[in-house]
This record gives sequence, C-alpha cells and structure tokens, in this order.
Amino acid sequence: MSRGKVYIVGAGPGDPELITLKGLRILKEADVVLYDNLVPKELLGFAKEDAELIYVGKASGRHTVSQQRINELLVEKAKQGKHVVRLKGGDPLIFGRASEEMRALREASVDFEIVPGVTAASAACARAKVSLTSRDCASVLSFITGHRRGKEPLNLPYRELVGLDGTIVVYMGVSTCEQIAANLVKNGMPEDTPVLVACSIGLENERLIVTTLSELPVVKEREGIEPPALFIIGRVTKGCS
Repeated sequence: MSRGKVYIVGAGPGDPELITLKGLRILKEADVVLYDNLVPKELLGFAKEDAELIYVGKASGRHTVSQQRINELLVEKAKQGKHVVRLKGGDPLIFGRASEEMRALREASVDFEIVPGVTAASAACARAKVSLTSRDCASVLSFITGHRRGKEPLNLPYRELVGLDGTIVVYMGVSTCEQIAANLVKNGMPEDTPVLVACSIGLENERLIVTTLSELPVVKEREGIEPPALFIIGRVTKGCS
C-alpha cells in the first residue's frame, strides 16, 4: 500500500477562481476530500469521479462534525494509504483551526503539507479597491478574532490595538462587533473611525457596507448582517466606493 498524505488546502474566500493552481492540482488528485461550510461548491466538481467527499462544515454554534472527529478522519484516511485533501475556506493558517489538525497529524506520524489560500481580508479589500496597508495611514496590520470558545470572555488588547494606529481586521466577529467597537472607542479610538463591513465575500450575495465605529451596532441591525462577515477598521477604508 502506498503511503498516505494529508494536504491542508486553502480554497480562498468564496470565488472558486481564487484557489491557487497548486491547490487545484492537488484537489484533482485527491482520493478523499474533507471540505468546510464556506468552500465554493464549484470546486468539488474538480475532484476525481471516485473521490470520497466528506462534508465537515462548521457554522457558529452548529458543528456537523466535531474537530476531534475531523482529526480522526484525517489520520484514518491517510493511514489507509490515501491522499487526503482538507479543503478550508480562505487561508487555513488564519483562524482556520489548522494548528489542531497539524498537531493530530504530527502525533500520528502522518505526512502532511499546507497549501495557503487567499484570506477574506485580502479579497474584501480587493473588491473595495483599498489597501490594507496604505503607506499614508497604516503601517501596521492586525488580524483579530471576535470568536469566543464556549462562554469564555473576549479578551483583546484594545489599548495596544488603538495605540498601533493601523488597520484592524476582525474575523468571526458578527456576534461581538458591538463589544469590540465600544471597547476600541473606550480606549481612545475616534468614534468616526471608518469601518468596512464585508459580507459573504466572493459569493453571489456579497455586500460591502461602509460605516463608523459608533454607527456599527445600528448598521448591523438595520442591514441584518450575519456570518460570514468581517470588519475592516481604520482610515484605509475611508476611500471605499
């Protein structure tokens, strides 16, 4: 039996054309594909006709398959001598739980490779035609998560983030964006700091909404903002069209 291997592949943020050439090649060669909720369904059409497709998607508060079971499946399929693709939305190394899967594979002595993908923040700014790191107003870029595990408090270094005076991108922050905005203002960020809300980037229902920190809670309610969405905070978003 040939030796199995796992490829953790970033599928990009929703537009199927944003997967890398390497990621697409490996997907076409896979024996097994474990794919997430946000993976473009069109990409699955590139898998081999006899490839085993396993949906392991997770949405906020709704886990079809536990992370532990995903880890077990990766190990099991690879040890059967199969080439396994773990297909994740965006970039697997940015808030994608890849660290937990890599740990499980290392502990099981399973060979694996990471294929990076386009992360949602890059795609959102490309769509809005603004730069995350404009030389004029943002020499620092911070990626943070608004997701809390269970009932754990959301502990973020708000004072430090404000002091950096750069661009802040909040992933998985729909349920906590009001709290994050209030704490940024409390720690010195101006209330009129612009915010780009990027909803369903790369999908048919994509929306780009420009607001401010103080107006963010109102806009969230009025526009019915739901995941997947991210928030880009900072002066770089002032020129969004």
